[in-house]
Amino acid sequence: MNTESNSNMIVRIAARGDGITSDGRHVALSAPGDIIESGGGLLHGEHHIEPVCPHFNLCGGCQLQHVDDHSLRQFVKQRIENALHGQDTLLPIFADSHISPANSRRRVSLRSSWAGKTFQLGFSSEKSHRILNISQCDVMTSKLFSLIDPLRVFLKPLIDRRRNVQIKMAEIDQGIDILIENWTPEGLEQIEGLIDFARGNQLARLSVDDGLGPVTQWEPEPATITLSGVAVPYPHFAFLQATQDGEDILVSAVRDITKDADKIADLFAGLGTFALSMGQKQKVYAAEGERNSLLALKSAAGRAQRQIFTEHRDLYRRPLSIEELNRFDALILDPPRAGAREQVDLLASSTIASIAYVSCNPSSFARDAKRLIAGGYTLEKIWPVGQFRWSTHVELVSKFTKNNN
Repeated sequence: MNTESNSNMIVRIAARGDGITSDGRHVALSAPGDIIESGGGLLHGEHHIEPVCPHFNLCGGCQLQHVDDHSLRQFVKQRIENALHGQDTLLPIFADSHISPANSRRRVSLRSSWAGKTFQLGFSSEKSHRILNISQCDVMTSKLFSLIDPLRVFLKPLIDRRRNVQIKMAEIDQGIDILIENWTPEGLEQIEGLIDFARGNQLARLSVDDGLGPVTQWEPEPATITLSGVAVPYPHFAFLQATQDGEDILVSAVRDITKDADKIADLFAGLGTFALSMGQKQKVYAAEGERNSLLALKSAAGRAQRQIFTEHRDLYRRPLSIEELNRFDALILDPPRAGAREQVDLLASSTIASIAYVSCNPSSFARDAKRLIAGGYTLEKIWPVGQFRWSTHVELVSKFTKNNN
């Protein structure tokens, strides 16, 4: 059998994780190289592997545990390629895809529910509000996972059966930071219980939020996250790159793109993941709409004596004008999933020599890339990154340079 011309062979993974044949048929839980048998079964190929987690296909966190690392790397690259093809954009040079290892995700959000007398704590099932009471997770760090059972035991007598809470956890410099949402302790006994739990589990910080904003109950030392060697005050469950290795890859690519620039703009700067990685002699303007993150960056930059000038700015309502943009030699753009249409429209007409566009959504990135190219930029290179191992979530860094002619 000539498998290359076999229309029943899975040739790639589609955007939502299904395998797809050369004639466009989608097959759930299939891997490249698998064959659809005449009776409708699936003959596994060399890239199909046994999932490591017993919750796979029930938990909504992973869609691709049944494919090997080679296929994961190909999937990340092809997601970006297909998005660019959809915008009739020529493909640039691609760096090798980076896939984060197992047990490396340092920031997770869990939900609770009651099933009879069982207090459940875990992830939502895919396309469902049903909570899967996880007993294993090969995605999050071992330190995060080790707190799930203690949290179940601690919260069960405290959470009303009509109430569901959300547990947000992040691994920071001092240990684990936990925020419990949709609940607040009632009375001195419950407050003391919270503090005892935090102390007994050596938490970095424990906070609650009943809808009016986080209230810290335990924080023996100021909570920080170190970015490029600089300790930054960490707001409650502020955005972090999902894994340390993923952050390192993204930062390295951005630094490579901006290394020759003297004046740099960092838009959607967050806590300063990229701004703080710039050289000591580089001047950086950092704009961010989330006030607490910007204040944390400003404080850290001041203590580290970095040349970073911050502005609290909604870049959707008030993007940088062409005149403002033209003051910079290079620009870092790291928008939310929706992309940065308003800012990109102005950026396309600027004279900035180099742009490092960081994206977590190939579709919005491809749309924005097409606009930049129409404005005289060349898309030179893409670094594909799969920080959310075994998921369909894809990130990237891209390099754009302004044409001189």
